[in-house]
Amino acid sequence: MTHHRLGSAGFRDVPDDVGGGAGRGWWDANAQEYLTEHGDFLGPADFRWCPEGLREADVRLLGDVPSRDVLEVGAGAGQCTRWLRSQGVRAVATDVSAGMLRSGRTLDARTGVVAPAVQADARALPFADRSFDVVFTAFGALPFVPDTARVHAEVARVLRPGGRWVFAVTHPIRWAFPDDPSEHGLTAIRSYFDRRPYVETDDTGAVVYAEYHRTVGDHVADVVGAGFVLERLVEPPWPAGHTRTWGGWGPVRGSRLPGTAIFCTRLP
Repeated sequence: MTHHRLGSAGFRDVPDDVGGGAGRGWWDANAQEYLTEHGDFLGPADFRWCPEGLREADVRLLGDVPSRDVLEVGAGAGQCTRWLRSQGVRAVATDVSAGMLRSGRTLDARTGVVAPAVQADARALPFADRSFDVVFTAFGALPFVPDTARVHAEVARVLRPGGRWVFAVTHPIRWAFPDDPSEHGLTAIRSYFDRRPYVETDDTGAVVYAEYHRTVGDHVADVVGAGFVLERLVEPPWPAGHTRTWGGWGPVRGSRLPGTAIFCTRLP
């Protein structure tokens, strides 16, 4: 296999099919590195919503789930689903990356808790209509596709009436600031309304990574357009004593700027 180096990185428009298709390969190639760096924080069978460390065990954003059918999209190695299964919840995970799912099988073996997983694009979920009571994602799928309306529509399709759709994303305000956890990350350098994706190319010019920005208003329009009712928007504060940095997240910026937005919605 030929390995290419990073060629360029920045904010620019790329064709939707190119940017939206880059995520699978990037996560396949970087699954092990990602888990080596963040695996101790995420835990093999824990449910953290965000780099701030907010745990589902404490906040219960999914509601009362022990008797529910639950789906995680963009699950990575399935840590959240594995935690739910350890609590007796009927949960299943999906992710587009075979590399992340392979890492999940390793965590299954290590913990003795199997997180059932299916390789699937969140824009085309391989489940029947009205199969689940709750669907969620913690930083999965949504940042990496240009057409999030398809994800929300698929979630609405597989949810039963009254079902919940809860998703965590990078707080949209972060797009205006550099991805720097120090004081240098406290000065806005881009327009909040610049929706060009962040794109990395290799030394051949091929797009290898794309991450998409949506404003708060965009996210609200997406969920309402898919038929959901927005019940709550959670902006977790940076907890005292939490010193870990993760990309642009850390105590310096976290004490001043929100890093995560969690949208809690319901299908009527």
